[in-house]
Amino acid sequence: MAQSSKDRGAFLPRTLGLAFSALAAAGAFMLFLQFGWSDGLDAMDIVRAVFILISTFWLAWGAMQAVLGLMSRATPPALPPFTGLHSKTAILVPVYNEDPVTVYSRIAAMDASLLATGQAEHFHFAILSDTRKEDVAFQERIWFERLLDACNGEGRMFYRRRENNKGRKAGNIEDFFQRSGGAYDFALILDADSLMEGDTIVEMARRMEAEPELGLLQTLPKVTRAKARFGRAMQFSASFHSPIFARGLAMMQGATGPFWGHNAIVRCRAFAESCGLPELPGKPPFGGHIMSHDYVEAALLARAGWLVRLDDDLEGSFEEGPENIVDHAKRDRRWCQGNLQHSKIVNAPGLRAWNRFVFVQGILSYISPLFWLGFIIASIFAPWFTPPVNYFPVEGWPFPIFPSDETWKAIGLAIGIFGLLFLPKLLVAADAITSGRAKDFGGAGLVFRSTLVELIFSSITAPIFMMFQTRSVLQVVFGADGGWPTNNRGDGTLPLSESWSGTWWIVLWGVVVLSATWFLAPGLVPWLLPIAVPMILAPFVVSWTSRASRTRLFLTPLDIQPSPVMLMQDRILATWQGTAREPAPDLVALPAQA
Repeated sequence: MAQSSKDRGAFLPRTLGLAFSALAAAGAFMLFLQFGWSDGLDAMDIVRAVFILISTFWLAWGAMQAVLGLMSRATPPALPPFTGLHSKTAILVPVYNEDPVTVYSRIAAMDASLLATGQAEHFHFAILSDTRKEDVAFQERIWFERLLDACNGEGRMFYRRRENNKGRKAGNIEDFFQRSGGAYDFALILDADSLMEGDTIVEMARRMEAEPELGLLQTLPKVTRAKARFGRAMQFSASFHSPIFARGLAMMQGATGPFWGHNAIVRCRAFAESCGLPELPGKPPFGGHIMSHDYVEAALLARAGWLVRLDDDLEGSFEEGPENIVDHAKRDRRWCQGNLQHSKIVNAPGLRAWNRFVFVQGILSYISPLFWLGFIIASIFAPWFTPPVNYFPVEGWPFPIFPSDETWKAIGLAIGIFGLLFLPKLLVAADAITSGRAKDFGGAGLVFRSTLVELIFSSITAPIFMMFQTRSVLQVVFGADGGWPTNNRGDGTLPLSESWSGTWWIVLWGVVVLSATWFLAPGLVPWLLPIAVPMILAPFVVSWTSRASRTRLFLTPLDIQPSPVMLMQDRILATWQGTAREPAPDLVALPAQA
C-alpha cells in the first residue's frame, strides 16, 4: 500500500520547519561564540554555545508549528453525500481505578447523543477494566448494571475486567482486539475522561469508510471542566493555541501521525495486523512494556502503509486535564519514561524516516530542560574558566588594547530566544482578533488580556516544570521505574502544606543556585532572578494556582455555550448522584425511537 503520494504535501512544511530551526540554532550558536570571543574564547564558552544550539533548535521547531498552522485553515475532506453508515464500530473505554459513576455517565451521554443521530445501531460500547482495587471493581460491576438499565444497553454495552493488567493500557486495548476485534470494522479509542458528541463519532466512522487506506484518524480534544487557575490556563491554551500548533504539526506529520492514544478511531484490521507491541529487553524504566505506546502504534501503522491522520476540523471531542501542577508533573513523569523508552525503538527496522524523527523529538522534548539547566550551571562557573585579559597583546606597543564590548550580541540573543517563546502565541492572538475567532473567546480585549496573562503564567511556572522534568529524566536515567499511578480527578486544590511536600526540593535548589551565582558570578544575578524566584516560591505558586479561578480570564467557547453532550452528562451524573433538580432524559425510551 503506497503512501509516497500522500506525503508529498508534507515535504514543504517539513523542509521549512527544519530549515528555519537549523538556521535559528546556528545563528544563536554563532552569536554566542562571538560574545564569548570578546574576552577570549574558552572551553566553557563552547559548552554553553552547544547548549544554546540545541535549545534554540527546539524552541524554533515549536515556533514553526504555530507559523505553519497560521498559514492554513481547518478544512474537512471532500466526501460523497452521506446516506448512512455501513460499518460496525466498538467504542473502547479503558478504566483503571476510576470512579465508575462519573465514567459511566459519560458513556450514557455519548450513547444518548448517538441515538439522536439515528446511527446508534452501528456502535457498541466496551468498558475495558484494568482496575486493581477490589472495592472499585465491585462498584464498576454494580454501576454497569445501572448503565445497562438506564440505556437499554443489553447487547450494545459490554464490560470485562482483566485478571492481569499486562501491558497496561496498550495491553488492555490489545486484549480487546485479540478477543473481539474481528467483530468490528473500526474501534474508537477513548480515555476514562473522554467525551465526544454523537455527530463527531458518526463523522469519524464516515471518513474511515470513505478512505480505505486510512488506518487511524485522530481528533484534537478540547480540555473541559477546569476550575482551578492552573487548569483554566491549560484549558484556554488547549482551546485557543493548540488548534493552530496542531494544524502545523499535522502539516509536517502528513500521513504518518500524530496519534495521542485517545479520542481517535482506528481500522481494526490495520491495528490488529500492524500494532502488536513488543516487550522491550531489559528491566524498567527502559525495558519492559512500552508506556508511551501511541506514537509507536502510529509508526507501526505507517510502516505497514496505512494513513495516520489528524483532522483538526472535527469538533465535539473533549477530555479533562490536571487541576494543579503536582498532578500534571505526576502524569508527565509517566510520559517522560515512555518517551525515553523510544530510544530503544528509534532504530527499529522498516520505520519511516519521519517517524524516527518524531521519536527523537519526543526524547528531546524531555531532555531539553537539562540543556537549559546545563547552560545556567555553565554560566555560573564560566568566570572560573575565563583566561585573564591581556591588554598589551602587541609587543612594544605602549598603549592598551581593550576588548570590544559585545554586550549587544548577548542582549540580541536573549531577545531572539524570548521571541521564539512568546511571539507564536502573540501571532495566534493577533490572527484570532483579525479573523473574528476571538469573538468565541469573549472578544478581542479579553483574548488579548488572557494571552498576556497566560504568557506571564507560563513564564512563572516554566522553571518549576523545568525542575520536575529534570528530576523525571534523571530518575529514568538512573533506573527508577515510575509505574502507572492512578490519575487524580475532580477537585485538585492543594493546601500550602501539600504544595511544600511536593516542591521543597525545588525551593532548596533555587536557593542553592541563586547563592552560588551571587558568590561566583554576581553579574548574572539579575538574569537569573526570573528563574530562581519562581523556584524559591514554588510552594506558593503551586498552591495558589490550584485554587478556583474567579475571573473571566481564560474564557473558552465551551464556557459560553457548553456542548450538548456535556450538558447531557451533567444531568445524568446529577441524577445518578441524587442531586438533580429536574428529571434526566428518559434514556430507556430513546432506543425505541432510533
